[in-house]
Amino acid sequence: MNNETILMLIRAFLLIIGSVSVFMALMNLFAPKEEKADVVDVAVRKFRSSSSFANLKPEDKLFDRLAVFSLQNFHLEQKLEEMHMQLGSPDKPQPVDILYAKVIAALAIPAALMLLFQAFWPFFLIPVAFMVPDFIIKSKIQKRQAEILGNFSTTVDLAALIIESGLDYLTAFERIISVAKEKTILELELEKTIGEIKLGYSRREALERLAARTGVQEIRSLVSLIIQSDELGTSLVDLLRNFSTDLRASRLSKAEKLAAQASTKMLFPLFIFIFPTIFILILSPMIGGLLSGGIGF
Repeated sequence: MNNETILMLIRAFLLIIGSVSVFMALMNLFAPKEEKADVVDVAVRKFRSSSSFANLKPEDKLFDRLAVFSLQNFHLEQKLEEMHMQLGSPDKPQPVDILYAKVIAALAIPAALMLLFQAFWPFFLIPVAFMVPDFIIKSKIQKRQAEILGNFSTTVDLAALIIESGLDYLTAFERIISVAKEKTILELELEKTIGEIKLGYSRREALERLAARTGVQEIRSLVSLIIQSDELGTSLVDLLRNFSTDLRASRLSKAEKLAAQASTKMLFPLFIFIFPTIFILILSPMIGGLLSGGIGF
């Protein structure tokens, strides 16, 4: 390794450290103040398990010190805890692992681009690199939420049918879970909710935890309906049937909207892939004949 390469590495390292400091200072300056949290945010903070951020040791490790600085100045704790909860609270990644990934991405991606292109413009990509793990985690959350909504309307219909026979909604959920051959994500979440009630949580708390874990607006609406029925003593069957009708109408409207957009979305692959191929097949005999001195007809 020659002297120029060593100097380039030193400059890149110093530039990254300086840029991270500037970026954090600006983010701290323009960071929004904490707003009043809604019901689900309160549920996330009130009912979450012990924080994994307790394992950080900023007094011993420089990397942990940088992670704690990002956590405190960007107000990331609640956001990361909520993302972990909506992932299904897996063992890996923990919220602290997501924080580590964000810090590593903010340092590694610009550094790699600087070394690759021998330029300093990747310095400006540090904020984007810091958010790259968020995009990956949110895509996983959206996929999980789509799976939850896959049979949600059917589950609501089955619950309404069982409740109409004289049972309460918890027993209805237990019946739906017990007859399922393969438990879906929604059924696993309902099973977890029932288990929490048996462990001592109130029904309201367990339902709020269900809404916080899924992060799906439809389930939040269902939870609100059930809580309203419990508090006001209204008929849950009628509420569930009307809710199921609204769900199906919403899904039909969304399907129609996607179908209407399909023709527009097909224009890009048509122009890029299909039309050039057709032109090549049509014009290739003529071009071949012209190149050979004649006409290809």
